[in-house]
Amino acid sequence: MKQGKCPKCSSTEVYCGSAIKPKSGPFGSNSIPVSLASIAALDNYVCTQCGYVESYIPDPTKLKEISIKWPKVG
Repeated sequence: MKQGKCPKCSSTEVYCGSAIKPKSGPFGSNSIPVSLASIAALDNYVCTQCGYVESYIPDPTKLKEISIKWPKVG
């Protein structure tokens, strides 16, 4: 999706909401909780052809925090 192509339907009708505000905070819906006191903003990519969505955390410090606080899968 980051390269502009949908992995589900191969459409190039992919749009990114990385500049949409607010991205985090108590009223930001474009974020996920990392811990009780920490929120990670998300960059969302949407295919307007099929509706597929991918979300990415652009902040490396939040990724590190998740690797410490969340259980690893597998």
